[in-house]
Order: sequence, then structure tokens, then C-alpha cells
Amino acid sequence: MHHIYVVLISILFAVWSPAGPAVPDRWSSWPVSRVFPPAVPGTSPSGARVTYVLTGVAPEAPCRAAFQPGAVRALPACVTALRATYADSTSTFVATVGIAVLTGYGEPAPPGGFRPPTVRPVAFPGGPAERFGERQYFTGTVVSSHERYLVATAAGYADGRPYRPGDRAGSRLRGIARQLAVELHRSLTG
Repeated sequence: MHHIYVVLISILFAVWSPAGPAVPDRWSSWPVSRVFPPAVPGTSPSGARVTYVLTGVAPEAPCRAAFQPGAVRALPACVTALRATYADSTSTFVATVGIAVLTGYGEPAPPGGFRPPTVRPVAFPGGPAERFGERQYFTGTVVSSHERYLVATAAGYADGRPYRPGDRAGSRLRGIARQLAVELHRSLTG
């Protein structure tokens, strides 16, 4: 009878593990749909409630390929990068989210200006992010903590309009960039 209890407790522990994988292992242990959820609630630049919908997930990439040069210099401990692009539910705004997996606790240099060095945008054909690239990102943000991840975003418009210095649209898009970075960082480290 004692063996039955031991087996039952072992099975229960294996099925129900409240802790899950340790924070540094989540990027590789979790399914991609948990790292990059299919929908993220948020607020549009006008203040309306929206849902940011996943348009695609890029293959894992070296940090130098996934992040812009200024961001890479701030990430010497970056091992690999994960990226996905989201669009708001009206398909007006798009943002690429990049997760840098770090070997140690990194603190990047804070980005400045409307177009700080962040993640490289990723376009996905056949949807709202198909025209999103380096020339189309208006603003971005970087979120990190004393965990093994840094989350960076690059946000722009889905219609493919290019950034022009002095364009005030970056201030409208900064909130989107920050919301997505904070939400995905919280999900990985919480």
C-alpha cells in the first residue's frame, strides 16, 4: 500500500508542478505560444482598448542579426534572440518584439530619441506586417530587469509609411512599444 501512495504522489508531482521551469529556461522550455501569446490586451494611441494579435514568429536568430547595432553593443551577454510581430486589432499599428536571452544579468544602455536602437523589425507576408521593416519603425523601447531576458520592441504603421526625422508619430507609437515589451517581459519573468 505504501508503494501505491509513493507512486500516486510522484505522478501528481509530475503532472502538477506549480513552479514550472526556472526563469532562465522558460524561453526554451515553454511552447512558442506561451513565449509569444496569440493575443495581448492593450490600449491604442487614442486610448481605446485593443488586442494586439500575433502576425508571425521568426526563427531563432543570433543576437547580431536580430538586434540593431547600437542595441547589440549593449548586449554583450546575449546568447540568442527570439522575435515576433504583432498588429493591433484594427491592423493600423505593428510592432516587433525581440527577446534577448542573456547568460548573465544585463543592464543595457538606455535608448534615447524616437528611434532608439532596439530589435530589427520582422515582416510577415500576407498580413498587416508585410511592409514593416527598418525604414518603417518609428520608435521602440527596451525593458529589462535582473533576470536573464531583455525585451525590446520596434513599432510603426501597418501601411508601410517610412519614418522621417521630426515625425511626431513616434510619440503616439511609444505606448504600443512599451505595452508589448512590459507584458512579454512580465510573462517570462513573473
